[in-house]
Amino acid sequence: MGLRVLVTGASGFVGSRLCPALIDAGHQVRAMTRSPQDYTGQGEAVGGDVSIPDTLPAALADIDVAYYLVHSLDSGDFVQRDADAARAFGAAAAAAGVERIIYLGGLGADDEKLSDHLKSRREVEDLLGEAGVPVTVLRAAIVVGHGGISWEITRQLVKHLPIMVAPRWVNTRTQPIALPDVIRYLVGVLEAPEARGATYDVGGPEVLRYVDMLKRAAVIQNKRTLPLFIIPLLTPRLSSGWLTLVTDVDFETARNLIDSMSNEVICHEDSITKVVPGELMGYDDAVRLALAERAAELEEQDAAKTPENEGDEHSRRSPAK
Repeated sequence: MGLRVLVTGASGFVGSRLCPALIDAGHQVRAMTRSPQDYTGQGEAVGGDVSIPDTLPAALADIDVAYYLVHSLDSGDFVQRDADAARAFGAAAAAAGVERIIYLGGLGADDEKLSDHLKSRREVEDLLGEAGVPVTVLRAAIVVGHGGISWEITRQLVKHLPIMVAPRWVNTRTQPIALPDVIRYLVGVLEAPEARGATYDVGGPEVLRYVDMLKRAAVIQNKRTLPLFIIPLLTPRLSSGWLTLVTDVDFETARNLIDSMSNEVICHEDSITKVVPGELMGYDDAVRLALAERAAELEEQDAAKTPENEGDEHSRRSPAK
């Protein structure tokens, strides 16, 4: 019989893929969301909000392991908000008798001057375990998959710009990982006793600069070249404002992400590959998969908007005469 698992952020980018994967692996999944009445994914929907401690005991009751997949990049005070939420969640998990928390955090060398975003991710690791529950941490850089904010920025920049004026952070090295590999690792550490309380760097098979990611994504999207001009003095605030003009990412999220792009985020150890072995998906294949999933979703949305369906919907909503 599988474990009883809680997934926070169950309707989000990673959580929505993790829930069905856990169920397929034989586990009982409780999907925590702020609006359980609207939840359409897999698992038993339960209401809960990490920023409201009183909602957590019921969500965590009788749970063996909890996944923590939430953060607050879209707010100016995200550091404090994430710290308060992690501390409250860890305390509620300890009170409920949860055996372990699994957290998806961020890469970045401890000896480097980390951005507020990455420092916050590192702080959350500690705060989740402050009340005594062992925490398994997976540290990742950009996760390439349909719906991910970092990938959406890449896709939209490539799509909308004939040329790109960029700051020098485009030459920073990163180690993107495909969403299916992140899900495989998240499920795998649940079933590995040696992962209890351990921290792992997780990344794809290639170390790339951001500019390499943009140019390769451009080729895959049938743009032969993506002319790029680097302006060293382009400030984070100007970069953030520019990003909000050419993508649908809000200013606060853009600012917090861009602040992190001066930090090199690559793996410094590969012990996760021994705990959860398997072939990693390359960047180009991850991009193709993300684009294919987006295309399939758009096609499904278009099918739902056919005149026949719109007429049926109008008839159902119109009052009888």
